[in-house]
Amino acid sequence: MGAHEEDATPGLDLARLRPWFAEAVPTARADTLTATLITGGKSHLTYRLTDGESHWILRRPPLGHILATAHDMGREYAVMAALAGTPIPVPAMRGLCLDTSVLGAEFYVMEAVEGRPYRTAAELAPLGPHRVQRFSGALVDSLAAPHAVEPEAVGLGGFGRPQGFLVRQVARRRGQMAASYSRDLPTAVTLHAELEARAPMMDAAARLGIVHGDFRLDNVLVDGDDRLRAVIDWEMATVGDPVTDLPLMLLYTRLARLVEPKVAPDSGDAPGFLNESEIITRYAARSGRDLGFLGFHLGLAAFRLAAILEGIHYRHLKGQTVGPGFDRIGDVVHPLLDAGLAALKEH
Repeated sequence: MGAHEEDATPGLDLARLRPWFAEAVPTARADTLTATLITGGKSHLTYRLTDGESHWILRRPPLGHILATAHDMGREYAVMAALAGTPIPVPAMRGLCLDTSVLGAEFYVMEAVEGRPYRTAAELAPLGPHRVQRFSGALVDSLAAPHAVEPEAVGLGGFGRPQGFLVRQVARRRGQMAASYSRDLPTAVTLHAELEARAPMMDAAARLGIVHGDFRLDNVLVDGDDRLRAVIDWEMATVGDPVTDLPLMLLYTRLARLVEPKVAPDSGDAPGFLNESEIITRYAARSGRDLGFLGFHLGLAAFRLAAILEGIHYRHLKGQTVGPGFDRIGDVVHPLLDAGLAALKEH
C-alpha cells in the first residue's frame, strides 16, 4: 500500500495492525488487509477493513488527548459480545486489543453487517409511509429487546454501577451544566431540584436492565428488505434503569424540530413514522415495563440534552465550535428545560 493510502486512514497503522489481526482473525488474509475510514471526529473512529473477500469493522477512540472513561472500548466490546445469541441483533465480535502499542489506543474488531443507518426524514421519504411505519415499529421492538434481557443471564451482572443509577445521572447532568456556565438558567435549577428530589424513589422502584445509552434510528443498521440487522454504538451502555433509553429517543425528534439547520436526526418526522403515543404504547407492550413514572424519565432526558446543548453553546461563545446551527443552539435549551418541567407535571 502506498503512502497516500496509508495517509487516508489516520489513527490506523496497517503495518502494525496486520500481525495482531492475523492472530485475532486467523481466517483472514491479513497480509492483503486494506482499510477505509468511515467516520471520524470527536466520537470513535470507525474503519472498514477488507482482505478482498471478507469485511470487518474496527473501532478506536479519537486521536489526541482523550478521557479513558469517555471512550472505553472494552465496555462497548463486552456488551455486544455478551448480547451475541440473544434476540438483540448485534455484530459478531472478533477481537479486543488492550495493547496501546499496536495503534496508540485500545480498539476492537467486529464483523461488518450490511445495512445503512437512516438519519433524516428526507432519506426515509422515498421508501413510502408503509415501509417507514413497518421498520419504525421494528425499531421500537429493538429498543425493548435488550431491556427484556436479564444482565446476569448474559454475564453482565457486574457491569456498570446499577445501584443509585438515576441519582448519579441527575448529579452528572447538573455537573455538566455547572461546567458550562455562561448565563443564569432558573428553569434548569428548578428542574434539577425536582429531579434530585425524585431520583432516590425512582432508583428504588427501577427494575434493572441493560441500557444502550444513545438509542435512535441512526444507531441501527437496516438492510434492503427493511430488516433491522444490527444495533450499534454501545459506547455508553451500562446496567441501570433501561426506561431512560425511551424518552431520549423521543426527545431527539422534538429537538430536530426546534432548530434549523438540524442538529439532531429528524427521521421521526418522516411520513409513516410512529408518533410518540404509538411508540410509547408499543414499547410498553413489547417490554412489559411499567411506564407509570415516564414523566420523570422525560424530565431527566430533557435535562440531559439541555446540559449537552448548553455545553455546545458555551463552546460556541468561546469560539471553540464553528458550523451552521451552532449560533442558535443556546435558544434550544430553554424549550427543552420547559418540556422537562412540563413532563414532570403531566405524568
